[in-house]
Amino acid sequence: MKRNPTINCILATLLIGFASTSRAEPASFEIDEEHFSIGFLVEHIGYADTLGQFLEAEGSFVYDEAANALTEGDVTIQADSVFTNHERRDEHLRNEDFLDVDAHDTIRFEANEWRPSDDPRRGTLEGELTLLGETRPVSLDVTINKGAEYPFGHGGYTLGISARATIERSEWGMTYGVERDLVGDEVELIFEFEAVRQ
Repeated sequence: MKRNPTINCILATLLIGFASTSRAEPASFEIDEEHFSIGFLVEHIGYADTLGQFLEAEGSFVYDEAANALTEGDVTIQADSVFTNHERRDEHLRNEDFLDVDAHDTIRFEANEWRPSDDPRRGTLEGELTLLGETRPVSLDVTINKGAEYPFGHGGYTLGISARATIERSEWGMTYGVERDLVGDEVELIFEFEAVRQ
């Protein structure tokens, strides 16, 4: 019995689509520098939290969306790009009391394990943060907000991601103001970014 050519075409399309899906592989993503915000919150003498940002950073990662698996990731921050909307405070943050940018010009986070939760769009990213020459483990709470073709501009497939972590800066040797409660030891790290599949 002859098979209808239209049916043959539909079957072939379905098979190609299935094969393409089954062969899904990890993809490289570059963080879009125009949509990359890195912030921090730290207590100031108990009155309020100071909100700061780092204005220069870059990053990339390798992610298999079908398997929800991250195989590598790296973010590098230019330490001297710190900004808190207060010039004298920013200069203080750059000196040896805090970031010591002359000796340590970058801050780096390297991912080593992605542990998804029951919600596949949420999970914990384990990695190592290098700050002031010290490298210590850090856990980030991550939400993958959206994955889709970008509606304008570059038009590439883009992931939108939010991540949070809390660290104690004294563990990296940054102790200025901790003993007298002038500046909090706990620092909340805030990451908001879009990453484009390469």
